[in-house]
Amino acid sequence: MDLALAVDIGGTKVAVGLVDSAGAVVGSLQAATGVDPWAVVVKLVDEVRAGVPAALPGGAVIVACGVGCGGPMSPGGELVSPLNIPTWRDFPLRARLAALMDVPTFVDNDAKALALGEGWTGAAAGERNYMAMVVSTGVGGGVVVDGRLLDGASDNAGHVGHVIVEPRGRLCPCGARGCLEAEISGTAIAAVTGAPAASAGAAVIDAAGVKLGRAIASVVSLLDLRLVVVSGSVALGWGEPFFAAARRSLAESARLSFAAGARIEPGGLGHDGPLVGAAAVAWRALGTLPLALL
Repeated sequence: MDLALAVDIGGTKVAVGLVDSAGAVVGSLQAATGVDPWAVVVKLVDEVRAGVPAALPGGAVIVACGVGCGGPMSPGGELVSPLNIPTWRDFPLRARLAALMDVPTFVDNDAKALALGEGWTGAAAGERNYMAMVVSTGVGGGVVVDGRLLDGASDNAGHVGHVIVEPRGRLCPCGARGCLEAEISGTAIAAVTGAPAASAGAAVIDAAGVKLGRAIASVVSLLDLRLVVVSGSVALGWGEPFFAAARRSLAESARLSFAAGARIEPGGLGHDGPLVGAAAVAWRALGTLPLALL
């Protein structure tokens, strides 16, 4: 059995798992990101490599490593500077993991990775035009147009978290004001309310949904998309009230005829999404992802 070692690195947690070529997670561990994310990555990678393959039948072999990480980053994820990990600026993530793993290693933005995963086995399976979003510690996105994941000039396409939704809004870590990430991310909600996003009241959730729908309306009108899949701990934790507000706002804001039918759906992979997406980064790079998302 060929496996990809999948690594998802976020501002709150790091997850490491093994994912087979059909997109099934066969074992995983996670831990808080903490003040030294690289030490956490090394510990989890070592534990997963030591414990999981031995328990699988048929001589499981790790053939590649795929990584989803917050951005921005340089092409190929050689140097990463996640806004929600301030201690990492131009951190040589791919090279360090490649040396640790001694297998082909590939890095991409975590939301782009999620877009691959959702198109592979999730809520966007069979779709050729869609965006996948993460609303969690931060806000990110990955865009698929005509069956191909958009990379952009420096592999940073899809940063929907930096669409301006409040021109005089909160200061974003990127330096602008009123970015979607600065308004509705878990970090932003905690800063405004003084409590975790999971504890947010109905009014806060509704307002966040309205801003999400506003940003999505801009994207679907710009790129002629029919579907936006939204995942992440904050979005999925808030559930239907958040999605209802986002759909209402989208309908109010996307008025062009081709954009009027765009849909917002919850991610289909749930909590496995980040690891399935990270593995998809590896399978895509190896040319074996069974989709036109190459």
